[in-house]
Amino acid sequence: MDIRYLVVHCSDSPNGRDDSAADIHRWHLDRGWSGIGYHAVIRRDGGVEMGRPPYWQGAHVRKHNDEALGVCLIGTDAFTPEQVDALESLLLAWGSVHPDALVVGHRDLDDRGKTCPNFDAHAWWVARQKKQID
Repeated sequence: MDIRYLVVHCSDSPNGRDDSAADIHRWHLDRGWSGIGYHAVIRRDGGVEMGRPPYWQGAHVRKHNDEALGVCLIGTDAFTPEQVDALESLLLAWGSVHPDALVVGHRDLDDRGKTCPNFDAHAWWVARQKKQID
């Protein structure tokens, strides 16, 4: 796959509830999908659980699944510092394999008015990387 995007999502489950990749897998199966659509899930404690393998096309961002890896933060909009640190580490790892990929939020690639992940992931990433340089 030619990966052009590293897409940040949120589970949109209540803040503080510690859902898992297995929970999301079950939710997606219940919707009639072929299982979890994300490549990774970051839990409240910062633990990273794998979803689909990176070589398997995701099912997380309509019209871009063939060119994107997707990570889902558990929660709606109050992510823990551990989640934020784990997100940075994961994006750095993915970026080392796909150096030209752009970090974006689901909302940036969806034309149906989604707000996921409920923050500007691209601006966050640019600011976070600038801090590393300064």
